[in-house]
Amino acid sequence: MLMNRLLTTTSAMVLSGAAAFAFEPSPDASSLTAAFPGTSYSPYADRGFPSRPLWGDTHLHTSTSFDAGAFGNRLDARAAYRFAKGEQVNATTGMAVKLSRPLDFLVVADHSDNMGLFDLIYAQDGSIMADPEGRRIATMVANGGDEGVAAALELIDAYSRGQKISPALAIESGSKPFRSVWQRQIAAAEEANDPGTFTAFIGYEWTSLIQGGNMHRVVIYRDGGEKASMADPFTTEPPVGSINPRDLWAWMANYEDLTRGDVLALAHNGNLSNGIMFPEDAQYDGTALDEEYVRTRALWEPMYEATQIKGDGEAHPFLSPNDEFADYETWDKGNLNLSELKTDDMLAGEYAREALKTGLKLEARLGINPYKFGMVGSTDSHTSLATAQEDNFFGKHSGTEPNPGRPGHVVGQFGDVAILGWEQAASGLAAVWAAENTREAIFDAMERKEVYATTGSRIGVRFFGGWDYTDEDLTSRTPAFAGYGRGVPMGGDLPAAPEGAAAPTFMVFALKDPIGGNLDRIQIVKGWMTADGATEEKVYDVAWGGDRAPGEDGKLPPVGSTVDVARATWTNTIGAAELGTVWTDPDFDPAHRAFYYARVIEIPTPRWTAYDAFRMGSEVPEESPMETQERAYTSPIWYTPKG
Repeated sequence: MLMNRLLTTTSAMVLSGAAAFAFEPSPDASSLTAAFPGTSYSPYADRGFPSRPLWGDTHLHTSTSFDAGAFGNRLDARAAYRFAKGEQVNATTGMAVKLSRPLDFLVVADHSDNMGLFDLIYAQDGSIMADPEGRRIATMVANGGDEGVAAALELIDAYSRGQKISPALAIESGSKPFRSVWQRQIAAAEEANDPGTFTAFIGYEWTSLIQGGNMHRVVIYRDGGEKASMADPFTTEPPVGSINPRDLWAWMANYEDLTRGDVLALAHNGNLSNGIMFPEDAQYDGTALDEEYVRTRALWEPMYEATQIKGDGEAHPFLSPNDEFADYETWDKGNLNLSELKTDDMLAGEYAREALKTGLKLEARLGINPYKFGMVGSTDSHTSLATAQEDNFFGKHSGTEPNPGRPGHVVGQFGDVAILGWEQAASGLAAVWAAENTREAIFDAMERKEVYATTGSRIGVRFFGGWDYTDEDLTSRTPAFAGYGRGVPMGGDLPAAPEGAAAPTFMVFALKDPIGGNLDRIQIVKGWMTADGATEEKVYDVAWGGDRAPGEDGKLPPVGSTVDVARATWTNTIGAAELGTVWTDPDFDPAHRAFYYARVIEIPTPRWTAYDAFRMGSEVPEESPMETQERAYTSPIWYTPKG
């Protein structure tokens, strides 16, 4: 990262003056500390802050998830961890696959409902085969191909609608099969966890669906197997489980009371919730939001999954019409199973930026902001393969792993409405600023929201907010010392303004992915609440590559494109390898609640559909994009007026 580079200029000055110190007493540590920003001459010693982001996936499914198993996935959690660590494995289709670079951490988050069902189905277990409905489904799955997919869609649709399925096809919390599977998941994480090198989190996905409206949360444990074994994961099936997030939060509180452990919930995929992920006045069931709701949601849900395989959830062009980059990998046809089509009035309850704005209003009304979240990306892949890179994309489930026909493959359909393979987004990754690669350090960074999302590229980003950052802080090549010393990092709250401060300053800098595209620009996205209770937003271009200048309309011209679609390649002859700036809000009003986050955008590079066309001769539908501009979204920094 920028902050990790050698102090080339400063070091040269010290070395050139070495002769002057040849016959002088050696300076003591205090004088060195005064000259250098750390506690030692070495700026890398005794740091009290993280030095690099750790990369991971906070939402991956294996064969143990009932839908992943239904689609044919046969790779278990152990295979998923081996792959994340950089090992080559064979995908369900038999194709060899390996990451370009290992991940630093992984959360295997299999669905808690019906956990392990397809282990029994594939084994033709007697409890399944003795039941006519169970035997029918098991036979379809065993036949594979389109029949297997049809069985999967049938079960998923029934589950999405809250319809009862045969008891033989229900693995209930508290049952012997359920507990056996959970213990197996815990054992896989414990075996893979290697503190200091690779972190394997214990986790699961609570899969709440409100008539197809996606309200899922991933539950992540700070704890090891001893504590995680003390309570079964929460499910949605009553009377033990529930589809209400309040009940999940109550389960989390009970777990912590029982075990003295620590868990958090990651809300995700709001773009398929049909407006109910981020309520402003009342929950999906009509229950008005109250102090308890905002307090408990803020307590248990410090992060939001802003981008993943089922579309990007940062912003929507209907909500942000002046943002030219808002329409990115947009999924807005309907709910999870497409049983209810999307209408414009639903969108405000689905996207991260709008939720951040709504949170300002709720804080003013109820005293706490329930949507004060950090942003991460994840894959939500059901293949056991955490592949978020465009040139290495293995799809949503086993039926969408690389094959010549996958751009036109039906991923989901209800009536005449369908999601086709080309609409999948090769996204995303979670970046965490943690001091060490351990469960405890990464979890703690998640809780303090010092995290950011990318759509798959490993862009390095730092973002700090304060009141007196200067260009000298940035060009020191160790800007994090000033960043932490005189302000807060991403995920924090601006400290009280010092006397005479007119407006906050933000220091942001980014480095390209070493094997990715150059950077097009850095933007700062601001949202605020006006005196009359309305919310506004504005996107500022603050740093960019090339000899461009904003036009009369204030817009920065496009960076251009070097993509050769036919050969699925590009050149880094435009953009910049690194960008950074210190920016002061020119429109600051100290009376207005506000948030700020950075968005970093790469130059155009080939989308995964271009690689499919080049490598396999795939026929890609005309409406499919063949280029993409990868991006990163930092967690916000919030400003709250005094009093």
